[in-house]
Amino acid sequence: MKPDYSLAVDIGGTFTDIVLRAGDGRLVVDKTLTTPRSLLDGFFTGVHAVLAKAGIGPADVNGVVVHATTVVTNALIERKGEVTALLVTEGFRDVLGIRNEHRYEMYDPQIEFAPPLIDRALTFGVAERTLADGTVLEAPDAAEVAQIAARLGESGVRSVAVCLLNSYANPANERAVGAALAAAAPALFVSLSSEVAPQIREYPRASTTAINAYTMPVSLPYLRALAARLAAEGFANEPLIMLSSGGIIGAEVAGRNPVRMIESGPAAGALAASHYAGLLGLARLMSFDMGGTTAKACLIEDGKPLVTGLFEADRKYRFKEGSGMPVTIPSIDMIEIGAGGGSIAHVDALGLLKVGPESAGAEPGPACYGRGGQRPTVTDADLVLGLLDAGNFLGGEMPLDKAAAEAAIGRVGALLGTGVTETARGIYRIVAEAMAAATRAHATDRGVDYRGLPLFAFGGAGPVHACEVASLLMSTAVIFPPQASVLSAFGTLVTPVRLDLVRSAVGLLDEIDWERAARLTAEMAAEGAAALGSAGVARADVRMTFGADLRYFGQQNEVGVSFAADPVAARDAHAIRAAFERAYHAQYGFNPSHVPVEIVSWRLTVRGPQVPFHPAPVGTGAARAPARRRAVHLWQDAQQVDVVQRASLAAGETLAGPAIIEERETTIVIPPGWRATVDAFGCVVATLEKPA
Repeated sequence: MKPDYSLAVDIGGTFTDIVLRAGDGRLVVDKTLTTPRSLLDGFFTGVHAVLAKAGIGPADVNGVVVHATTVVTNALIERKGEVTALLVTEGFRDVLGIRNEHRYEMYDPQIEFAPPLIDRALTFGVAERTLADGTVLEAPDAAEVAQIAARLGESGVRSVAVCLLNSYANPANERAVGAALAAAAPALFVSLSSEVAPQIREYPRASTTAINAYTMPVSLPYLRALAARLAAEGFANEPLIMLSSGGIIGAEVAGRNPVRMIESGPAAGALAASHYAGLLGLARLMSFDMGGTTAKACLIEDGKPLVTGLFEADRKYRFKEGSGMPVTIPSIDMIEIGAGGGSIAHVDALGLLKVGPESAGAEPGPACYGRGGQRPTVTDADLVLGLLDAGNFLGGEMPLDKAAAEAAIGRVGALLGTGVTETARGIYRIVAEAMAAATRAHATDRGVDYRGLPLFAFGGAGPVHACEVASLLMSTAVIFPPQASVLSAFGTLVTPVRLDLVRSAVGLLDEIDWERAARLTAEMAAEGAAALGSAGVARADVRMTFGADLRYFGQQNEVGVSFAADPVAARDAHAIRAAFERAYHAQYGFNPSHVPVEIVSWRLTVRGPQVPFHPAPVGTGAARAPARRRAVHLWQDAQQVDVVQRASLAAGETLAGPAIIEERETTIVIPPGWRATVDAFGCVVATLEKPA
């Protein structure tokens, strides 16, 4: 029997989004403020609200319960993890402090980095050594590890990261250290780099393992508490957790691998964009997700989001690559822009208007929320410009204080010598320019021509700003999906159970040790099948996709390649090279084909069955007259603009800009020169007819 109801919850920096999906495709949604001090309070407040709307109880939710969360990200950014130690090979205690010696700003004499998660005083050397080829030169002494464990107890350490030299080539020494720690201090949380990130490059591997160890004492109890409360309230199934790579996995596996959850919410949004790309028959589009705290852009190519094997967490400077902590975990490749609805506007030292990256978040929030916030934000500017209705925010459940917004923006305007309306327009346009500039750079760095790509806009603030951003990106179409404000939560319901795995095995492609490669892929297949099994996927339903990271000999960086079939089973080095050279040429525009090719890592993605989804039908009928008009100050002062409720629009209806389309959780802004049409799937598609 097919499940009647499935539930998804996405906890963001400002709002928690809830989507209840019925078997016939109907969606019931809700949106509530995130509760940073206790995330589960906001989680269940929203869940109870959406169940009440649907008129059902927890026992009726007999499908999946999927969760995307910021709990790991918050612990990193706010440095609220537990006391954590690091065990390394003797002589390598400074691996986190030295980093990789890369200066992200070459000529800045006051360059800053985020301090290491683990202090040097809690970093301990272990007498052991594994060679680069995996040979164990010296095994660790269990007695020495027990002595270290005693010192950890005296220091109040709750979690330990173990990152030994060359353990990716042979994990035996790390496993021995882990076993000795478990015997001496069974209450410790232990993360082994050979399990978390078995890849080359010592610093990124140590950084990834340190992040995992630092956040595991937060994530594992949180997810266990979530599972226990869901069970206590009568939900039939254990929760599944969204991962940064775009897959979902069981709560216990996710809790022990929190580093895989850092980008879980944004990844869900990109997957929703990918789902609609398939639904609409679009091979390429640009996903644009603007929420309360940040905006994210992601390229959808061939109907799928791009995936990267390396990203950064907790950057000291949001836009400076190299200023954060590297994470060698597969993740959907996104650019994050510090321009959400809660991003704070201010005047810098040069007297220029700036917006973000600091955000007001959920507490205290924008000035117009009336929760104690005094500084002007993007949402305040949108309200002052008339783009938002103060009495209809969240369907009237959360009225906004327009006077407080005007006062906050007025204080910034006074520093600039501009009026309230002019200052609000400046905030609106600066945000659009920042998002467009970051998106251009993101696409160009990946060899993708962004010009003319349809923009797929969602998030609470995305539909308000999308057409302005699209104009700057030379895009003539913007797609606003149904339930755009909670689409990231929806995205968790249309992705299969999935786990991405990697193993490094460096060597020339023409000299591959096929036996070793087969052993590594078999290990990954077994690990992946076990993880999917814990999430309820039968082994017969597990599907595998193979990939590899390759480079020309002598290069530092790799290019990822996917294969239609298992390249190790075929033992076809020529086919592997051909796939690599195609991918390399697409990214860089040429191939030094006379240079030998080196394989760095093998990759494997294991996934369960595709989740079936049948959208609810969209009604048809004659166009309806606008319900009312409102003064909007964005394009000219006090311009009277049609305001329409989205629920009143049927398939096939059109609406000429300027116009505003309202729904409970978000507002769509259609500028002059644009025309909006409702398609058969309920998407509002805005197209540029002429320059505004």
